Amino acid sequence: MTPPTVAGIDVGGDRKGNHLVILRGTRMLCKLGNASPEQMLERCHAHEVAAVGIDAPCRWRTGAAGRLAEKALARERIFSFATPARELAAASKSGFYGWMFNGERIYDAFAAHFALFGGGEEVTGRVCFETFPHAITCAFLGTDVASAKQKGPQRRAILEREGIATAPLTSIDDVDAALCALAARYLLEDRVDTYGDESGGFIVVPRL
Repeated sequence: MTPPTVAGIDVGGDRKGNHLVILRGTRMLCKLGNASPEQMLERCHAHEVAAVGIDAPCRWRTGAAGRLAEKALARERIFSFATPARELAAASKSGFYGWMFNGERIYDAFAAHFALFGGGEEVTGRVCFETFPHAITCAFLGTDVASAKQKGPQRRAILEREGIATAPLTSIDDVDAALCALAARYLLEDRVDTYGDESGGFIVVPRL
């Protein structure tokens, strides 16, 4: 039986750009750097991708309370950048939130072709979802072991453990895209934990 084809996208600002990795089982079918949303969507169609993990918020914050998904992960000592309301991000002069707007453009481009994951229901049809490499690393290694200072070797070791060769992944951005693709495989195998709610969006993390 042929394993499903999955993809992961590491989202960056305008300088770093976006990175795409497509996997079928342990085999890497595609690696693309500095890619536009439309280019990544075309590659996903060409390789008949079933699920896409995206390293960017799928929803902006609404109200003062913050996103439930981020707060639920924080209670487990898995911390992420707090997603602001869209208007606050747009008003920021720092440029920090540029990658979140790039993520928004990716979700918008994929929306008509890959349904946004909506929680615990069975996945049918093509789907995209939010995840992020630090949370994936915590799932595999534990929050006490996962380290930003060791993210390169730690994340490569996770991929190698899963049978995915890391030599072609020439940057940490490629590695992170591959981790998001790995999370997509776990989602299709129904081996994930989900955090969040419909209004704030869900974050998906592999469950070992």
